[in-house]
Amino acid sequence: MQTRRAQITHRRVRANGITLHVAEAGSGPPVVLLHGFPELWYSWRHQLPALAAAGYRALAPDARGCGATTAPASTAAYRMRCQMDDVSGLLDALGEQEAALVGHDWGANTVWACGQLRPWRFPALGVLSVPYSPRPPVPMTRHLRSLTEGRFNWLLYAQEPGAAEAELEAAPRRALRRFMWALSGGAPDGLAQHLLTGLPEGASLLESIPCPAPRPEWLSEADLDYYAAEYGRTGFTGALNRYRCVDMDWHELPRLGATPVEAPVLFIAGEKETAVRAGGLGPTREYVDRLEPPAVLPACGHWVQQERPERTNELLIDFLRERYPATGRRSPVPEGKPTDRSGRR
Repeated sequence: MQTRRAQITHRRVRANGITLHVAEAGSGPPVVLLHGFPELWYSWRHQLPALAAAGYRALAPDARGCGATTAPASTAAYRMRCQMDDVSGLLDALGEQEAALVGHDWGANTVWACGQLRPWRFPALGVLSVPYSPRPPVPMTRHLRSLTEGRFNWLLYAQEPGAAEAELEAAPRRALRRFMWALSGGAPDGLAQHLLTGLPEGASLLESIPCPAPRPEWLSEADLDYYAAEYGRTGFTGALNRYRCVDMDWHELPRLGATPVEAPVLFIAGEKETAVRAGGLGPTREYVDRLEPPAVLPACGHWVQQERPERTNELLIDFLRERYPATGRRSPVPEGKPTDRSGRR
């Protein structure tokens, strides 16, 4: 007998001074899914129904500045403290004490930050593609400039307001198709590494990707239409502003990247993931005492939950059933009632 696929519904939630657009499915203990760049809640379209069928309340918000969530005008409004406050504010607004937290790309960085700085609220963590990043000795942009030695670097390229936007917004659908293909497991081996570390300073990222880029087999025309329509409507500034806050984060959050993670962590990455190839998992093993055996998926690139949805679902659900079971969790607090770090109201 086939299990009925849970319906994905949408709501707007007022939290942390902004309005979050949240896609959700199911009931039970909450699992919050955080996307990266240039994704949206939609990148979790395969996980929402699967988690619901496993007995969880799956929640996938558009990050601030993305999709239908509020886009503050100030660049400083996108720093990591605000990202963490959005997640905590979402739980408060929904009357939830705690949640398992799962993230990809920039969403993974937010998961790491919450695991380090707000462990009382997040008893289980799922991290996709991005390993634990130790605190650099100097602010991030200065650190990267010392490492790149005149080569192109995506984070540095994104620092100048308007530059990356001009390239991406000239033709959003074309840009998204090329970017997603280039970092996927189906791209030629070494292309992603070349684009992110091998181009000369001042290069154009998109023009360095072979054109016309194939559409990845895991990304349908309808999927690409959704992403392109949303970014065509909003532009890319809100999403790119997260990159522009890394130095603010370094100054504001001195414990970030220097604090162990107490919660159990499931790490999933594609074997062609550049972040894993470049940095390895040494710091992750050092700072995470309860790290599950990392899952590295063959022939998979950066977009793990979209490229390998069934395997990602299996790994997440098995991990959650063991570390954050759907039965026996604490009851939610009354709607809108925040908790302190001990869980008391």
